[in-house]
Amino acid sequence: MTGRVRAAALYAGGFLGPFAGAVPTAMFPELGREFGVADHTASLSLTAYLIPFAALMLFSGTLGARWGACRSVRVAYLVYVVASAACVFAGSFELFLVARAVQGGANAFTTPLLLAAIGEVTPRARLGRALGLFGALQAAGTTSAPLLGGLAAEVDWAWAFVVVGATAGVLAVVGLPSSLRGPSGESHRLRSVWRADVLRPAAVALVGWACLGGMAFMVALRAVDEFGLGAAQRGALLTGFGVFGLLSAHAVGRSIDRLGPRRAIALGAAAGAVPVVLVGVVPWIPMMAAVWALAGMTTQFVQVGLNTLILSDPGPNRAGALSVVLAFRFFGGAAAPPAFTPIYQADPVAGFAIPAALLVLVVPVAMRRPHQAHRNTL
Repeated sequence: MTGRVRAAALYAGGFLGPFAGAVPTAMFPELGREFGVADHTASLSLTAYLIPFAALMLFSGTLGARWGACRSVRVAYLVYVVASAACVFAGSFELFLVARAVQGGANAFTTPLLLAAIGEVTPRARLGRALGLFGALQAAGTTSAPLLGGLAAEVDWAWAFVVVGATAGVLAVVGLPSSLRGPSGESHRLRSVWRADVLRPAAVALVGWACLGGMAFMVALRAVDEFGLGAAQRGALLTGFGVFGLLSAHAVGRSIDRLGPRRAIALGAAAGAVPVVLVGVVPWIPMMAAVWALAGMTTQFVQVGLNTLILSDPGPNRAGALSVVLAFRFFGGAAAPPAFTPIYQADPVAGFAIPAALLVLVVPVAMRRPHQAHRNTL
């Protein structure tokens, strides 16, 4: 197996996780008919994937690095194959949800280790560009999953999971670059990641994703309440976020290499506050779609910037540190609906203005270098 093929597999893994997570989005009616449940109950197939995915990432990077990145990723992909087969042959909705949870748990052991592997094989001066490409493929996976899953459901929804399982099997065979196979000689301890220089970026990941990517549900709510859009129209509106994030990710990565990750994260959050406010007040659907798409680009500055910041740190257990930051990101997405929906219901404009204010007030402060924050307290 050539080095180029294994390097390409690093990025292909970035596509697979988000794609498999979001692929049921467009097939809830078909899943409901298959298992005899309501459409809204079928939506639990997303929750079943995301909860173990986010929870296990609090320590999956550390455990995976301790066991060996190549071995851990291969085993995770093989588990993915088995879980995908279980989705296809599940005889009840409960078994289907269990299989989805196993998929999410397996993904928790691939994403941080793949990112850490990219950090190992990429020169520091080009790290932002490499992570931007990974981010682009993640965005492509999220954006294309509803479309391709819906097309599969036109024939048989199970084909989507057959493709996911087959792809995971191929990636398991390919493995990681040979330079990562040997033991690192580094001690990987869970407590080594619970330190200020990891928890500050983790807090930024939580706030940044809750107030940017996590606002998709609010955009959908306003699209219904203000403009009366149907489901297909709302889907098209929301897709712009992922498409623009995909198209801009590589350029964003190059900018992060020039600016440095801390400055890029702060600028991305401040810039992202603008479309978040505007999407809550603009009176015209095309304008709303345009500013929401712009939010997809600013989110890449925060997301790719955080990955670059962690992987640029020469400190111990980078895979574990990265998995903690990623876990907080997804916890932010989960926290956004209960946090912001009551505000939106009380005052629709405030429902968007308050998340925008959090981006401006929290992220730049948290991204200050520790010695700068200390100097300001003297």
